[in-house]
Amino acid sequence: MQIKHLFFLFFLGLIKPVHAQVQLSVYSEVSIVTAGPGTELYEAFGHSAIRIKDPVLQLDLIYNYGMFDFDQPNFYSNFTKGKLLYKLARYDFKYFLASNKKDKRWVKQQVLNLDQQQKQAYFIYLEKNALPENATYFYDPYFNNCATKLRDITAEILGNKVDFKAGNVEENKSFRQLMNKEIPWNTWGSFGINLALGSKLDTKRDFKNYMYLPDYVHTVFENSNVTIRNQPENLVKREDILLDFKELEQKISIFNPFLVFSVISLFGLFITYKDFKNKKRTKWFDFTLLFSIGILGVLIVFLWFFTNHSTTPNNFNFLWAFAPNLLMAFLVLKNQPKKWLLFYFKFLLILLILIPVLWILEIQLFPTSIIPLLILLCVRYLFLSTNLKIK
Repeated sequence: MQIKHLFFLFFLGLIKPVHAQVQLSVYSEVSIVTAGPGTELYEAFGHSAIRIKDPVLQLDLIYNYGMFDFDQPNFYSNFTKGKLLYKLARYDFKYFLASNKKDKRWVKQQVLNLDQQQKQAYFIYLEKNALPENATYFYDPYFNNCATKLRDITAEILGNKVDFKAGNVEENKSFRQLMNKEIPWNTWGSFGINLALGSKLDTKRDFKNYMYLPDYVHTVFENSNVTIRNQPENLVKREDILLDFKELEQKISIFNPFLVFSVISLFGLFITYKDFKNKKRTKWFDFTLLFSIGILGVLIVFLWFFTNHSTTPNNFNFLWAFAPNLLMAFLVLKNQPKKWLLFYFKFLLILLILIPVLWILEIQLFPTSIIPLLILLCVRYLFLSTNLKIK
């Protein structure tokens, strides 16, 4: 899903929507355009857009629902709260192609098999949608993005004449399973997304829901039919490769999550072993561990209860990233903490035991990179629940 900077806004201001009464010629084409993934996290899923080309009218336009403006009022606070406004950008196709060529991203187009009335319907719909008063919409990465727009627009325009088909697409996958296929598991982007998003992402979906990803828009359109003159025909008339680059992949940092958490875990296990052997407790380590985990927990609570993100509620990452730890961090600094803290750490152990159960049952899949951290938390909580000196 291409979220390119609005480099093109200058051009967009110059290109005015064509009046709806303009009639496309019989040589016009409506195409679904799919671009490959880029190297940045926000480009990892690729991008989808609609192209309308008419050599007679000398039109060659891209309708791109994946644009936003960093300069819009309260952009960052709205983004955090899940109220991000995206917009439909309409501009010359050559700029779209040039941008992807510069980024070395492959581009394919699927020319749709439409009659003249259906082509005109796409054109009128998109031109009307491109008007300033209609162009903005509330973005949702799974339910209302650049890819789902193409599915929904096609269903609205063609109605019962379009028959979306899965083809060889394996159904009954969750959004998270599909997403994790697109992003390498051992990246900070994958860790952050899987940390922030809740169990709604793990609900099993049908192939039409898969179309939040551009690859599945391409696949489903390829296998679908459209009724023309009362006869079912292939929805895609032909496919063209416009840019042929090797697919780009996300780079995994040397300081990747699994390595960082493994080092932290080994260090923490060593401290715990020394504490157990010497019958003492390293208070600064307990403070740092609980405070850091608590911060992550507060983030989860904020995203769950205080934002409009559709997929952040019911996030079982709270079982290990437990928000109250933020306060408990200060209590464990005392030489002789309160007695009830023993029961608190036993309670945290019970929460950790629930994680593999939820994971195996696929109620929620957790970031794989946290496994070393979970081991550390289990060992340290066990140590604290049995070795904490209390009043």
